[in-house]
Amino acid sequence: MHIHFIAIGGSAMHNLALALQHKGYNVSGSDDVIFEPSKSRLSSKGLLPESFGWFPEKIHEGLDAVILGMHAKADNLELLKAKELGITIYSYPEFLYEQSKNKTRVVIGGSHGKTTITSMILHVLNYHDISVDYMVGAQLEGFDRMVHLTEENDFIVLEGDEYLSSPIDRRPKFHLYKPNIALLSGIAWDHINVFPTYENYVEQFKIFVDSIVKGGSITYNIEDAEVKNVVEQSENSIRKLGYSTPEYTVVDGQTLLDTPEGQMPIEVFGKHNLSNLAGAKWICQNMGVDEDDFYEAIGTFKGASKRLEKIAERTNAVAYKDFAHSPSKVAATTKAVKEQYPNRKVIACLELHTYSSFNPEFLKEYKGALDAADEAIVFYLPESVKIKKLKEVTKEQISEAFKRDDLNIQTNAASFKEFVFNKNYDNSVLLLMSSGNYGGLDFEEVKGLVSG
Repeated sequence: MHIHFIAIGGSAMHNLALALQHKGYNVSGSDDVIFEPSKSRLSSKGLLPESFGWFPEKIHEGLDAVILGMHAKADNLELLKAKELGITIYSYPEFLYEQSKNKTRVVIGGSHGKTTITSMILHVLNYHDISVDYMVGAQLEGFDRMVHLTEENDFIVLEGDEYLSSPIDRRPKFHLYKPNIALLSGIAWDHINVFPTYENYVEQFKIFVDSIVKGGSITYNIEDAEVKNVVEQSENSIRKLGYSTPEYTVVDGQTLLDTPEGQMPIEVFGKHNLSNLAGAKWICQNMGVDEDDFYEAIGTFKGASKRLEKIAERTNAVAYKDFAHSPSKVAATTKAVKEQYPNRKVIACLELHTYSSFNPEFLKEYKGALDAADEAIVFYLPESVKIKKLKEVTKEQISEAFKRDDLNIQTNAASFKEFVFNKNYDNSVLLLMSSGNYGGLDFEEVKGLVSG
């Protein structure tokens, strides 16, 4: 089959392109800009477009299908040509469903934790040489790609994102997968540019639970009141399996998980990650992995890329990088670090740069999110607000939102870098939380700062 990708350079899209090439498909693609690491990874497999831009002549009747990425616009020239020729057009999640409609689909959903839970499940299965198809939103140790598709595997494990499917399909991605086995980790308002009210956002998770195949199952976090309400009120004829955070202790910076065989040291830490672990355990058991085998494997799980990722360490200092940017994730991550290092100074740096974080109403959701930190810094670039064509966000608004008198607010990339590099990190933890890079901060330099 010949599949053409419109916007091949995206994180998810280029991984799907690589997976289809690996499966034996003829793959082509276009994009107007491609960044690293997508660029190098596509180039290494001969899939990098010769020229950037959109070329209608790439769309012809010899194509079996087109996959449309979110980066493309609805008036994209290649998309219009595909419509004109009547070529089948898939969104990313539609195509994944098409590839897995004869498999048992395991879908991990939730506002937070879904990447980590999916990663834990895949780590355990890989540890025990159990082959499955998968799609996960982070690069994992021991895996070549974030997407893997075969004809022969019985299971596919999918990270269920609630964001939109494509520029011409406004349905959330996880509505299209029709899971046999599902998990719901938590609900906390996000993507305000798409779901302008909390109620509208919660509704998407109700639809997700109702989309589970009859006779299937939902494993859900009973400690999250909204999740509990959504799942238990659903009239879908499915099994409902609740989970909660397991017992654990922290001794000298080491988290010990209570198991039937006694306490077991694990690499990940924080209440939210222990909750994620409990959910992953139940899903693995539903997939045929014994509890003992799960514990044996999970002890070697070090975390998904950019999810509380340790980037540097010396005797009395450590630095972590985390993808956290939404209020609930920021609060959970900051608390986890302080719990793990109660006798160290936690210096938490949060970058605001998403559409939601610049919305005055949504900004209020950050109240108390950095309270667990000993020193709290919020960084944002006023230029980013202008680029998104949003109303100006002031330091006063941010200070009022976080409700922390000693909050350090930085609005200049050079000044922020100077601040970071002039700190004394003895007996400290540096926590960098962002889905961006603080206006160009070199994380390799930061590693040397903390480990040197």
